[in-house]
Amino acid sequence: MSASKESPNSLRNHFLVASPYLQDPRFHGAVIYICEHSDEGALGLMVNQPLDIHLGEILEQLDMEGGELDLPVFSGGPVEQERGFVLHTPERSWQNTAEVTPDIWLTTSRDVLSDIGYGIGPEQYLVCLGYSGWSEGQLEEELSSNGWINCPASASLLFDTPADERYRAVLKAIGIDLNQLSESIGHA
Repeated sequence: MSASKESPNSLRNHFLVASPYLQDPRFHGAVIYICEHSDEGALGLMVNQPLDIHLGEILEQLDMEGGELDLPVFSGGPVEQERGFVLHTPERSWQNTAEVTPDIWLTTSRDVLSDIGYGIGPEQYLVCLGYSGWSEGQLEEELSSNGWINCPASASLLFDTPADERYRAVLKAIGIDLNQLSESIGHA
């Protein structure tokens, strides 16, 4: 993550939930964890859309231990889908680790995958391929057009809630009943 100036309105360590008004179908039903948000743009990882590949398969492709790991790998977003990101708890730092919060760190180097394969990696983690990115002012524009709903994130919701329940759980944390969201604007 860069050393760009974080604004006081930063959504770093927030969840974004795609609203029914978001026009981009790649994000339908998405929950995105925002890792960085500054005046220069934002970077986040989708954390609820597993790919059709498991972590063990990736470790085998990289000639690493851990081929038996039957854990999901998530589509982090449509940008650089061959690039890996690991959100994890802060047991220790790896080669390219950045602290998002004291409870959630982000690593982009292979050494964390190697340690996961050997069983000495972080206690809790999510592996994503690709990321979701916004240029300067783009996220703010999407928020003002009701494309996203946001709320502060929590490590427990990120790591302890099953992926298929994260969308509903984040909405519940905001106080929104999924059954009351409409895909079109009605008139009284």
